[in-house]
Amino acid sequence: MTMSPVQTSAPRTPTGTGIARWPGRLLDALTSPVNPDRYLELLGPMRVVNEARAQVVGIRHQTPDTVTLTLRANRAWRGHQAGQHVRLSVEIDGVRHTRCYSPANAGIVAGRGGRLIEVTARHHEDGVVTPMLKAGLGAGDLVYLARAGQGDFVLPEQRPERVLLISGGSGITPVMSMLRTLAAERHDGEIVFLHYARDRENELYRSELAELEASTPGLKVVVVHTRPTGTSDLRGYFSAEHLEKVAPWFTDAPAWLCGPATLTESVLELYGERGLSDLLTVEHFSLDIDEPSTEGATGTITFSASGISVPNSGATILNQAEAAGLTLEYGCRMGLCHGCLQLKHSGTVRNHVTGETRSDQDQEVWTCVGVPVGDVDIHV
Repeated sequence: MTMSPVQTSAPRTPTGTGIARWPGRLLDALTSPVNPDRYLELLGPMRVVNEARAQVVGIRHQTPDTVTLTLRANRAWRGHQAGQHVRLSVEIDGVRHTRCYSPANAGIVAGRGGRLIEVTARHHEDGVVTPMLKAGLGAGDLVYLARAGQGDFVLPEQRPERVLLISGGSGITPVMSMLRTLAAERHDGEIVFLHYARDRENELYRSELAELEASTPGLKVVVVHTRPTGTSDLRGYFSAEHLEKVAPWFTDAPAWLCGPATLTESVLELYGERGLSDLLTVEHFSLDIDEPSTEGATGTITFSASGISVPNSGATILNQAEAAGLTLEYGCRMGLCHGCLQLKHSGTVRNHVTGETRSDQDQEVWTCVGVPVGDVDIHV
């Protein structure tokens, strides 16, 4: 299929791999504990076998406020299932920052996953990572990957005869992966892809969706512009009329949804009113999470591996750890990925988003949304 032109620049030499740095790096590797990656990295940063990494091989800007990166992963990458997310890390001023993105390329097909990964990110002016992705990376630059995240937002192994995919804005990426996967598998059922964009200028994957519709029997692509000045056949925000017009069989078919809060709430409400909630699988790509109340917080939070104990302030474990001077891994900071999981030795932790409490000993908890209830011991 024909993709939009890829903008590339001359490959960069990854920092620290120049000949002048070899003697020091070689001495460091030879005097450090045995780790094959320490030696393999001397031959090139992509040679390591225990850490998934990728190099930027293509950059394009589909809309004014997004960037689409094509990445070539090393052999440590095991691929992803359509709909899953991946934790992607970049180094900024010597500090590694991690965020979650849903690959838009096809997932594992016929038991095999490719080494090319495509991610599309919307630029946030006050962000840390997205400005780097949009303007700070060039061809040959290195990014770090973690294994694809687990979750329910995946296609079942037995593909349904009818599939409804709904997305809005940059929430298109995981459902785009599903569509590409079904197309690669030559799915012979019926697929409706319903996408909401502000206007034509802000449509992601416009040309490819048109090509997929033309080449995939049974596929119907419907793009809806939400702005009054839009030029699409359907306009405005999601409604029952939209769904009944494009997929009148939606009451008997599974659906997957990823988009902004307004779209998600509208679809959830419709499916709830009609008793169809079990047919709908939702991926929240952003959440508005208020800070937990610190009123009435009691006990002590102990970071046993670091030998640090502090009075429980009532904030999340992650925030309290950072306030204590510790650096913990995290991904989304919204309780969606597994990037912040840490082992809790003892105590009770409440999930600030769901309200669920966990009190068993030696179990993993999400530190980004986990709030200590009384004394808690975290292995950090």
